Amino acid sequence: MLGYNFSKFDPNTNSKSPFETLLNLFLQLLTYTNGDFNEAMQWLNELDKEYNLTNNEYGIGDFVDDLKAKGYIDDANERGEIKITPKTEQGIRKKSLEEIFGKLKKTKQGNHQTFKPGGGDEINPETRPFQFGDTMEQIDFTNSIRNAQINHGIDSFKMQEDDLEIRETDFKSQTSTVLMIDISHSMILYGEDRITPAKKVAMALSELIQTKYPKDTLDIVVFGNDAWPIEIKDLPYLQVGPYHTNTVAGLELAMDILRRRRNPNKQIFMITDGKPTCLKVGKRYYKNSWGVDRKILNRCMSLATQCKKLKIPITTFMIASDPYLQRFVQEFTETNNGKAFFASLDKLGAFIFKDFESGKRKTVF
Repeated sequence: MLGYNFSKFDPNTNSKSPFETLLNLFLQLLTYTNGDFNEAMQWLNELDKEYNLTNNEYGIGDFVDDLKAKGYIDDANERGEIKITPKTEQGIRKKSLEEIFGKLKKTKQGNHQTFKPGGGDEINPETRPFQFGDTMEQIDFTNSIRNAQINHGIDSFKMQEDDLEIRETDFKSQTSTVLMIDISHSMILYGEDRITPAKKVAMALSELIQTKYPKDTLDIVVFGNDAWPIEIKDLPYLQVGPYHTNTVAGLELAMDILRRRRNPNKQIFMITDGKPTCLKVGKRYYKNSWGVDRKILNRCMSLATQCKKLKIPITTFMIASDPYLQRFVQEFTETNNGKAFFASLDKLGAFIFKDFESGKRKTVF
């Protein structure tokens, strides 16, 4: 008789190597230090002193040697400074993807709208009973024949409507996304780090799109007093500046980018923690940090209306809970007919990924 052979559990069996353990922590530290290798290593040394991460067999010096040998760092430059490599930048994005996307649970909820289905399609693993109007191509004959055998027996085999099961198809839409990230000074104000979660989400989303949806496009726009695009590889080094919040400049640049995209489905994700406080009029910056300025607000609402006409929904992720800020976001969202989420920092990634993923699928009955 076959059975199970039980043995003593060894927690060290199949555990990560010392290098892998330190690498995971090192990649996290690089996110917080804006890609600064020296500062990340200083933090790693302090953590090693506190929690004994290394031992006599494998130390921090061995870890640095392995980083260089495996292509994670490079010191072959004019000044001899140690810099992280593109391999490390991708590793940070993958780590962010695992941290954020790996925590999400399967859900059927989500109403992110697309306007035209994409060309690709994928079989849905779930089935449902036959309904009037279903075509022959949708019938799962394997499950339907099995149902007929169970319901009527093999000797008097027959197939009726109640035996039929339908295999649904998911159409995957191609989407062009612009992710706007607020880098104004308030993103690190009052001792709360809001820029690091925003960076993690951007890196995770970029890695998801590049690996799972290669036909999609993702552009990153940062906005402070002005707005400018950055490349995905620059995300680990993104820092907050002494800026006000020029949301208008960010929206104008995002719209200009999406005008050049050929995908029929276009959307803007905006991560911010405050109201618009800046507007560029000619060569002069018009600024008002006190309350909601009607001059700036009206310009924002005008762009929201333009996006609505162009069928570009704007999804705002507000990582602040002030009532007057919520009122601004609600008015802005109603004008665009978009969506708004008032997300805490630890839930920001879950909100964005669920919204993005729900927009990638449209069930065809």
